[in-house]
Amino acid sequence: MLVCTLRMNDGKQVIVSGVKPTGRGQTHIGNYFGMMKQLVDMQNEYFIHAFIPDYHALTTLHEADTLKKNILDIAIDYIAVGLDTNKVHLFKQSDVPEHTELAWIFNCITPISHLERAHAYKAAQADKKEVSVGTFEYPLLMAADILLYDADIVPVGSDQKQHVEITRDVAQRFNNTFGETFKLPAEKIVETVAIVPGTDGRKMSKSYGNIIPLFAEDIELEKAVMSIVTDSKTPKEPKDPETCNIFALHKLFSTEELPTIEKRYREGEIGYKESKEILLENLKSFIQPLRERRKTLAADQDRVLDILKRGGEIAREQATEKMREIREKVGVALY
Repeated sequence: MLVCTLRMNDGKQVIVSGVKPTGRGQTHIGNYFGMMKQLVDMQNEYFIHAFIPDYHALTTLHEADTLKKNILDIAIDYIAVGLDTNKVHLFKQSDVPEHTELAWIFNCITPISHLERAHAYKAAQADKKEVSVGTFEYPLLMAADILLYDADIVPVGSDQKQHVEITRDVAQRFNNTFGETFKLPAEKIVETVAIVPGTDGRKMSKSYGNIIPLFAEDIELEKAVMSIVTDSKTPKEPKDPETCNIFALHKLFSTEELPTIEKRYREGEIGYKESKEILLENLKSFIQPLRERRKTLAADQDRVLDILKRGGEIAREQATEKMREIREKVGVALY
């Protein structure tokens, strides 16, 4: 159960973070090391709002049943990796309508030219796609997600840093226009895992088809690891570990053996097949307990739904209080 201590931050710094429930199928190790692990590691030190941005998902996903399943899957994933819902608000964005209300206010004070610089919008234009209003205004809903809870820190991948920069710009513009209201949050990027490489060497992404699933069965792990792209060096040739896609993942899963593996790379004492086999065994050991915990949670969906509902109720208490201040500042509060 969620407990009443969640209702106060006890003087701790506030973190806001979320995973969009789109492109689902499988959460991968890039999701885990890029953000989810950070939240688990920080949940005792910080006051965390971990939300599922389901309204953001509507920019690309228009299948109701799929979105419902994705939302539930994300919640299960969060809990399975160790997020303690007695310490962390886990909720879905749509349960707190103040997110979209605040986004509208930000729409009204943000110049179009600022949003035209957003990476997602520029990428959609470059692909010659028809860009929805939701995609164009995406950064402002994200700003509302963050600023509504007076966030101090936002964990992001290095490629998402711009979103936090836009959020700070929006907060500063509001503060200059209506008076001091919002904190200016800082991004938190763990440089060593800011971008987890996929099996083809690019950033791990479902859209690239290069993922290693976080809760995969052993046979699926073997298929993914053995497909990691390498150069053509023979086992006895010296190899540069810093340019090897396998070694990049050893840094995450083979930490105790890392000095030995690195030495063997540089001295031409290991081939890529053996390196993959070592990585595979370490991956299996890491993933097996997560996979079993997830199966247990998936079998008790009512418990997961209750956690989401209660988390939303608590998050809305804070959002309601913040919006009361904001409505007063902009001049719509009459009673």
